[in-house]
Amino acid sequence: MSRRSVLSALPVAALAAVPADILTARRRMATAPAPFPQPAVPTSPPVPGPGAQVVEQTLDVRLTDVLVPGYGRVTTRTYNGTIPGPTLRVRGGQTLRLTHVNGLPPNPPHTGGRNTPHRPNSFNLHTHGMHVSPSGDADNVLREFAPRTVDEAAAGAPEPRYVTTVQIPAGHPAGTYWYHPHLHGAIAEQIVGGMTGVIVVEGDIDEIPEIRAAADIVLCINELKLKDGKVPAFTSGGWMAGIPSTFTVNGTVNPTLRLRPGEVQRWRMVAATAFTALRLQVVAEQGNLTMHQIAQDGVTLTRPVALDLLDLAMGNRADVLVRGDAPGRYELRADGLPGPMMTVEVAGDPVEPTMALPASLPPGRPFLDDGDITEPGADREVVFHTDERVFAGAFPNAFRVLGTHPTPAADPGGDLTRDPAYGLFDPQYTNHTLRLGTVERWTVRTDETMPAHSHPFHLHTNQVLLTHRNGRRLDPPVWHDTIALAGGAPGDSATFLVRYEDFTGRTIAHCHQLHHEDLGMMQTVDYVER
Repeated sequence: MSRRSVLSALPVAALAAVPADILTARRRMATAPAPFPQPAVPTSPPVPGPGAQVVEQTLDVRLTDVLVPGYGRVTTRTYNGTIPGPTLRVRGGQTLRLTHVNGLPPNPPHTGGRNTPHRPNSFNLHTHGMHVSPSGDADNVLREFAPRTVDEAAAGAPEPRYVTTVQIPAGHPAGTYWYHPHLHGAIAEQIVGGMTGVIVVEGDIDEIPEIRAAADIVLCINELKLKDGKVPAFTSGGWMAGIPSTFTVNGTVNPTLRLRPGEVQRWRMVAATAFTALRLQVVAEQGNLTMHQIAQDGVTLTRPVALDLLDLAMGNRADVLVRGDAPGRYELRADGLPGPMMTVEVAGDPVEPTMALPASLPPGRPFLDDGDITEPGADREVVFHTDERVFAGAFPNAFRVLGTHPTPAADPGGDLTRDPAYGLFDPQYTNHTLRLGTVERWTVRTDETMPAHSHPFHLHTNQVLLTHRNGRRLDPPVWHDTIALAGGAPGDSATFLVRYEDFTGRTIAHCHQLHHEDLGMMQTVDYVER
């Protein structure tokens, strides 16, 4: 029975016994729309002592029974019991100190090679897109935060704790970043369980009057792979095929966001997806809502760019300003996906006067040009390539990174398409030695022929300036940390300039289709002094 039916069945005397104001409040609660979900934003009191402020947070990782509104209950690995984890807000010059608790079960035995899924209950932490040190206990994705062993768990040993300390440069670009585990062999299974979170670096762009006046809203888009109330173990190369993706925004399937006519909101959009690129638009019968992009991958653009379509590869972020237009229901939709990501309800009293959009922005980073290249002619090339049916067993395909510095073949004189090592990740081999202070040109491409096959390129530690896409110059160029590369005839190519700055240490470049990364589509880079 509906609440209206229940109330109509009550005796009049019983209704009269309830004060009118309480009845009104109850009716409002029964009909009030659910608030738009936002990840928790923990507060961290300043740590006493000299030097920059330290922002501290504990990230507790364990199997959690989580309610996903619009889907149901699932048991999955989470940060602090939620999908996504807490949003971390920091500023340039601060230190982010994270304590990681590994409350996951012991890892199951593994007999496969390093480029097959393994150690699903170990993790580490990557501050995706941030320009911070890749070494020591900072953004070091070569570390492992292991759970207790079987013997330790049986003996009642305490759950292990690990510390990440990230010193954020004073001049770090203000913008939207994200964090996620990055232990090779375990990434895909963990991220499609929702083990992600957003990082906001606050700074100059937030003080633009038109931006400061807008509501600041995180939209973390997760792609979950769920079956029988949990994330199935990653046990075969065809693991994804039989499990449809469930997309959530801030942990909810198709939540509703409310926007008044004439109101401007700032949406921090995070594609925390492992397998699916998103081509997004906000649609309705009465017309689309325009997205005015103000930042890409955490770096502020020179001016707002009005878009009807917004492309986000796996790992990309975009900050957009959206202004309420004609009243009605709109949907944030992605090409090729059956349902909306979220609903936008434009309703209520109009904002008068209509909120303004900024005409210009403080550029997040100065541009590079060809004249900055320190070694002309020493360009680097990366080619994403797949050879099918190379290996026996559940993971038959070889996901290779070829180009100018591939991992050497086991048999250089043999058939390289069948080679078990050629172009596959080897943590002992350094593919690229990159000297601080130098500027280089890279071209990255895919030779996939299927447009749906995507190999986004992601370089750790340093942002890259995308200058050409498919041979055509961009004007202006755009800073990225992750570049979409779809297959086709030919497949996509991209050219960028990059300056290696500030930090030395070993880290990685890889395909951000994380199924492919776990299976070997990754290279080691080593930032060294010039």
